Amino acid sequence: MVKLLVAIAVGLRPKDLAYAPALRALGDEGFVSPLETIFPALTCPVQATFLTGALPREHGVVANGWYHRQTAEVRFWLQSNHLVEGEKFYEQAAARDPEFVCAKLFWWFNMYSAAAISMTPRPEYHSDGLKLPGLYSDPPELKDDLQKSLGAFPLFKFWGPGAGIASTDWIARSARRVIEQQDPTLTLVYLPHLDYDHQRFGPDDHRSQRAVGELDAVVAPLFETARETGREILVLGEYGIEAVDRPVFLNRVLRTSGRLRVQETGHGELLDAGRSDAFAVCDHQVAHVYVSRAADVPRVAKELERVEGVERVLHREEQKEFGIDHPRAGELICIAEPTAWFAYPYWLDEARRPDFATSVDIHRKPGFDPSELFLDPKLRAPKARIATRLLRKKLGFRYRMDVISTDPSMVRGSHGRLPARPELGPVALGSFRRETDAPLRALDVSDLILSRLAYRSGR
Repeated sequence: MVKLLVAIAVGLRPKDLAYAPALRALGDEGFVSPLETIFPALTCPVQATFLTGALPREHGVVANGWYHRQTAEVRFWLQSNHLVEGEKFYEQAAARDPEFVCAKLFWWFNMYSAAAISMTPRPEYHSDGLKLPGLYSDPPELKDDLQKSLGAFPLFKFWGPGAGIASTDWIARSARRVIEQQDPTLTLVYLPHLDYDHQRFGPDDHRSQRAVGELDAVVAPLFETARETGREILVLGEYGIEAVDRPVFLNRVLRTSGRLRVQETGHGELLDAGRSDAFAVCDHQVAHVYVSRAADVPRVAKELERVEGVERVLHREEQKEFGIDHPRAGELICIAEPTAWFAYPYWLDEARRPDFATSVDIHRKPGFDPSELFLDPKLRAPKARIATRLLRKKLGFRYRMDVISTDPSMVRGSHGRLPARPELGPVALGSFRRETDAPLRALDVSDLILSRLAYRSGR
């Protein structure tokens, strides 16, 4: 039986291989190919396509987060595998082979999947407001066993202003340990490191090039473990991060026109999605715009088409062209112009911003916020401020880690658009030869994985 390691190296592009000798050697051993991603080129939709071989119109994952009309809530970064409609490749493999075992490590939609082994970040939110690092695993003891041998999972290095190589290193070492101890047929591992500096500084900044080298140093021993245990290796990018220099505030446009409404609370203005005539769920260079009344859609579309930084507004019929015509999608979808991206803020007065705006708070913000990668440059002593908050946390007091800027102009990399050229998009590479030199499509990843698992098996 052939065994396979599939690693997602987020944001890895063909040109990045110049700074990555271990990854480059893997491609020399087998193949290197541009990866034709899907729209929107975002983590959750792309991974759902990898899993199912289907477009968002079929698997239903239209973004990293969307508006749930029945509950009138915007929810981001949900983990239930039940949200992905359609059969996943590990379900197909298990149906063909009762001895098949899949380990799904930090890929998204990890909870309650058919994978025999799974693990994903799951912070603990205590009743007194305390937030602590945590993991979810199946079997439940896996997270404890790994943290006993590797140390605690560095959650605050996984996202936020401290995000860096430590989290990716921990994930890679956990994958090595699972391979050595559990010997799964298929090991799926998610390595997020390039997402950080590519967004902070732009994908071609010297600090981002250094980050490629850091990733390469982490994958080298992972590849060695895979080879020593007789595994083939497949590495996938999800998207290419492109340089940006201008945030676009669609929600402020809709707020000014009276379409977006808020509720005044003791901790700032909150988006009142269920009462709004129209609002945007902003996700990098893509925004789903939800319009409550069908008669208003043409007028809202014209209003958004006039916004500087908006390249195109997709109506329902036009969404079919991109394979994203699913009921979860907005009545309209905006695509940003090159070098532009969509920022979520909806408030017009900084004094009325919600209190979570200045914190890393991925579940309460009604849109993606890459500003969470930065400490607020206006703070005089941000490290002292953090130390004070951590001391309050240690002493058992309530605290707010309010160290994030609400000025998104410092962001220098984004994604979501389809790349203008293959070299700006993601790359795929593997330790084996493919039967074709054509670019690998995201839609064909599931078939490729299944074909490699069946290779030489006679099935």
